[in-house]
Amino acid sequence: MSNMIQAAREQVAALTQAAYEKAAAQGLLPGGAEVKATIEIPKDPTHGDYASSFAMAGAKALHKAPRQIAQTIVDNLELEGTFFEKVEIAGPGFLNFTLGSKWYGQVLTDIQAEGNTYGKVDEGKGEKVMVEFVSANPTGPMHIGNARGGVLGDALAAVLERAGYDVWREFYVNDAGNQIHKFAMSIEARYLQIVLGEENYPFPEDGYHGDDIKELAQAFYDQHGDSYKDKSQEERQEAMAQYGLSVNIPKMKADLRRYQIEYDEWFLESTLHDSGYVAETVGMLADKGWTYEKDGALWLNTTALLKQKFLAEGKTQEQVDKLDLKDDVLRRANGFYTYFAADIAYHRNKLEKRGFSKAINIWGADHHGHVARLQAALDGLGLDGSHRLVVVLMQLVNLLQDGQPVRMSKRSGKAIALRDLLDEVSVDAARFFFNSRSSTSALDFDLDLAVRQDSDNPVYYVQYAHARICSLVSRLAEEGAMVPDAAGVDAALFATAEEKALIKTLSQLPETVRISARDYDPSHINRYLVTLAGEFHRFYNSCHIKGEEPALLSARLKLADTVRAVIANCLALIGVTAPEKM
Repeated sequence: MSNMIQAAREQVAALTQAAYEKAAAQGLLPGGAEVKATIEIPKDPTHGDYASSFAMAGAKALHKAPRQIAQTIVDNLELEGTFFEKVEIAGPGFLNFTLGSKWYGQVLTDIQAEGNTYGKVDEGKGEKVMVEFVSANPTGPMHIGNARGGVLGDALAAVLERAGYDVWREFYVNDAGNQIHKFAMSIEARYLQIVLGEENYPFPEDGYHGDDIKELAQAFYDQHGDSYKDKSQEERQEAMAQYGLSVNIPKMKADLRRYQIEYDEWFLESTLHDSGYVAETVGMLADKGWTYEKDGALWLNTTALLKQKFLAEGKTQEQVDKLDLKDDVLRRANGFYTYFAADIAYHRNKLEKRGFSKAINIWGADHHGHVARLQAALDGLGLDGSHRLVVVLMQLVNLLQDGQPVRMSKRSGKAIALRDLLDEVSVDAARFFFNSRSSTSALDFDLDLAVRQDSDNPVYYVQYAHARICSLVSRLAEEGAMVPDAAGVDAALFATAEEKALIKTLSQLPETVRISARDYDPSHINRYLVTLAGEFHRFYNSCHIKGEEPALLSARLKLADTVRAVIANCLALIGVTAPEKM
């Protein structure tokens, strides 16, 4: 796994240490000192490519002025055969290392060797993690909040895989509980309005009012006529719920498949209830002393669990006492388990039964208050939920057209449905735009910008760079100039600032993947792609390829084709296509 930025950093440390030991052996510097230097990448390339603070960090131990130490180190450095062509002393004694052709050539060689796995790092070391995302209620169509969560979860899963984790993608289907009862009651009401007349059956005020409910009721009536009119309410609502789910869940799967998202599993909440797993989990919390009964209901002592959690995390007793903490009902007086009880059981299933080391959830920011409570409940089960449950909270999406907010779906009068959005913009544009900012930032999705074919549209800008290189490679191949093997490129020919900047950007992908995985933020990949495309366009506009002498043409053609491969690689990572023509 190549990481040429890290390799160069390590070589700076090794070279300075070797120079110090050589100088100490000659009596030029005191021996045996342990110098902990920092190695930075200067923002200004005129200050070199890597800067070591060895001379300043060692001044006290070596009993000499930093610039004197720096000069002694430089005099004893051996750069032949290394990644560096020169070292200069700057300021109070910085050692500024400048990269040479060996490093630039090695970047291209490594990318060619690793192919579409380039950027892979081993942060995860095979650790088994689950990413659960979207998990929209199956009571209605998916909306643009789900669309953002979908690409964020899918791209994060891909990034974690590239970072060396063993990743499982899951959709949690809430096919039980109160919202399903409300769903069934709503379809039932619309069905009975069809059978009895709208004026003869009132629609419940807290029911689901969308057109999709009317369509489900009509479809149920078309199949069964009025045969359910005289059945018991319980039987009728059970049939309505099962029918509604049988229509909606396949629709959700189809919408997400269109959006290029596939899951390893669609996990049904109902299986937790049917198997007795929810009751068993609540029983475990009771056995551990975390529950109590009040008003006929069973409560979780969330207050005590949260106090324990917050004190362990370093909050003071005074801070904890000021928090407005409340307990949660696990089992209602009527014997039904709450959604929270099922959620605890589901996460116990992830961490204990199925053995995931981390459960990573993508949730809307409105679930913020639920995070610590669920982590604390898992702590109460001895599952270390405070560390093993990771929740990525996602801010809202603002849909804009003609500079104005778009709030309503023409079809249902509710939030814009995912399928309606994908009728307006391409899947590529939707996925790129929804992943273009960190989950912690609200996202303005400009419908007009998403369909524009110019450099202001970031997905077009990146895809155009890829298509432009494909066209260049094809044209030159017709003239007999083929993309060479990296071993046949003379990297010393990369002499311009644009060529060097482009290769440095290529080298940054492994570090970008590592940071994306560390921060649970795949939007780093989008920003990397826009930067890489920009560096390519600058290179292409200032460095001629066609018509240059053969060795230089060959080197620049290889560089361009390497950019093409890395753009395709990164677009695939976020689920966006890399077109060869535009």
